[in-house]
Amino acid sequence: MSRTPNHYKKLSAHARASKLPSGVLTYNGNAMRILWCCCRSLGRVRTHFIISSIVLLLLAGVSLTFLLPNNEDGNILQQLRRRSNTSFTLPDPEDSFTIIMQTYNRTDILLRLLNHYQAVPHLQCIIIVWNNPGEPPPRKLWDALGPHPVPVFFKEQSVNRMRNRLQPHPEIKTDAVLMLDDDTLVSVPDISFAFSVWKQFPDQIVGFVPRKHVTTASGVYSYGSFELQDPDKGGGDRRDWENSCISNYSMILVGAAFFHRRFLKLFQDQPGEVHTLVDETQNCDDIAMNFAVAHQLSLVSGLKRPSGVFVKPVDMRNLEKEASSGYVGMWHRAEHMLQRSYCLNKLTQIYGEMPLRYSNIMISQFGFPSYANHKSRI
Repeated sequence: MSRTPNHYKKLSAHARASKLPSGVLTYNGNAMRILWCCCRSLGRVRTHFIISSIVLLLLAGVSLTFLLPNNEDGNILQQLRRRSNTSFTLPDPEDSFTIIMQTYNRTDILLRLLNHYQAVPHLQCIIIVWNNPGEPPPRKLWDALGPHPVPVFFKEQSVNRMRNRLQPHPEIKTDAVLMLDDDTLVSVPDISFAFSVWKQFPDQIVGFVPRKHVTTASGVYSYGSFELQDPDKGGGDRRDWENSCISNYSMILVGAAFFHRRFLKLFQDQPGEVHTLVDETQNCDDIAMNFAVAHQLSLVSGLKRPSGVFVKPVDMRNLEKEASSGYVGMWHRAEHMLQRSYCLNKLTQIYGEMPLRYSNIMISQFGFPSYANHKSRI
């Protein structure tokens, strides 16, 4: 069917009558109004968030201002520093211990160790045996950086002697004494555990470094280090400890050990020949201490008992290489081991016998107690 021009005119008129363009504009206008409302709502939320954040920051600033030290707090701190070395609350002497540390020419390491041991629980005080005659200890520096939780006493010595550390200082108020070398850092858990072990063995030396005497075929004693027992060479229940020179120890070195304070007087009461030997060699004071304790145990109990109990440390470090002075310990001397073998035989002559006894008991935090039956070396 053919379409006339009049038909197209009617369609155009119908299109204008339907107002399609106006309908489209109306839809777009509603969308714009909705979008504007959403933006206005988001703007209000954002404004409220910013205002709330500013208010919180202001409140936090005001709170922190109250926490800042004022002049009164500064005065209190100064008073605490002045009182730190004169008045302090002492722990229970029966449940605490005293550290004794002898030092020579290692001030930098000493300050580091003092800071470390301040965190040890049950520690009543620290006694520093200052073996640098003519040189003042760092007392002023230590006090200026106080207060400190544990008091420190510097005991200046007129002569540099190895046995200065074994004096019964009047500042010792506890039964337990922990003696430490000035290049040895022992972890806090190790110290706490060893202290608990010492409470079970207060009549012996309880420490981290075992050594032994070795009997040779000629009957002359030799000083040896301690190798933990090889299981292939015998079990931990071996009874013939006295005749064995492998896997056992007969001494606990006092450079990292707990012992009763009465042992200090016991050391002082030894024959004069013992003190002369220690002074001549600048060595062997720890061997002499083990002789004195073993001899005392045999007198008191009538039994031949070891002088010490070995506690295996988990974290014990030597800081000697970190000393700025470059000073190295006497154990580096070529004659060190020979001197200690010499001391063993000389002390045996002085005492008239060999009082040291072997043991292979090792007490560890991960197995308590056990025998020294591990293939490792201390």
